Amino acid sequence: MKGFVCFLTLVALALAVALPARAADVTGKWSGTFTMTGPDGNTEDSAAFMVLKQNGTELTGTGGPDEGEQWPIEKGKIENNKITGEVHAPDGALYKLDLVLDGDHIKGDVTVTSPDGQTMKAKLDATRAK
Repeated sequence: MKGFVCFLTLVALALAVALPARAADVTGKWSGTFTMTGPDGNTEDSAAFMVLKQNGTELTGTGGPDEGEQWPIEKGKIENNKITGEVHAPDGALYKLDLVLDGDHIKGDVTVTSPDGQTMKAKLDATRAK
């Protein structure tokens, strides 16, 4: 009996190591804040809203300031709890996402490049909309 318990323990450990870590599904609506730091060091908070759709590690959807103003997410990817992608705003700005999923919370860095090439840093902090 002792050998059988050891065998089951070894099988369970082997399966835990062999199975890749799988991220939770981020499909759904997310809302929160977007905090931009300007070249002068001043920060400005605004609303953020995302509608995400996950298919394996592929992430599609939209992001913007509110549910009515949304732009497509391109090159979206989720691996374990790391989310990356890009959003092109109508004004020509490029938002590069480098986010982390923690339960029903997404937060992280966004690099914003304006049409004239100026780069600014921002923080996104969103929770799953109920």
